[in-house]
Amino acid sequence: MFTTVLMIEKALSEADIELVTTLHGEEKTSFVVLMQPRGRQDELLRALDDVALGRLEEAVHERDEDDTATPADQALAHTLDRLHAAGSDAVGHVVSDNPLGMLRTVVEDTGADEVIVLTSPHFVEEFFHRDWASRARHRVGVPVLKLFAHDV
Repeated sequence: MFTTVLMIEKALSEADIELVTTLHGEEKTSFVVLMQPRGRQDELLRALDDVALGRLEEAVHERDEDDTATPADQALAHTLDRLHAAGSDAVGHVVSDNPLGMLRTVVEDTGADEVIVLTSPHFVEEFFHRDWASRARHRVGVPVLKLFAHDV
């Protein structure tokens, strides 16, 4: 069985589930999902990303979005249910602190074959190589694939 650690920041859409469950063809895949929801610590970077993507209304209302967001535990449970429905084994954790430290530990403990970082575009972080995928490539010792999440 192929083991993938999947880093996400929101519940995955049906298109995202199909993408990650079919990447390796017919090979059975198990997932360890690490969910770190969007927090307030990077509001400026996210606002700049929204402006760069032409989403001015979202940049202006960032705080409103966070106040009404689905709790991380529910988003994780929703993602795990979708992965199970697609025929994959999946477990997960909500990560509140040090996601890259947790990623490294999970990769080592599970003997993962790869890491997939599936997030919305974060242009400022990516430009400075401060996004999860860029930073993870130097820490985990397995291939790291970066994919952009579909909007739900």
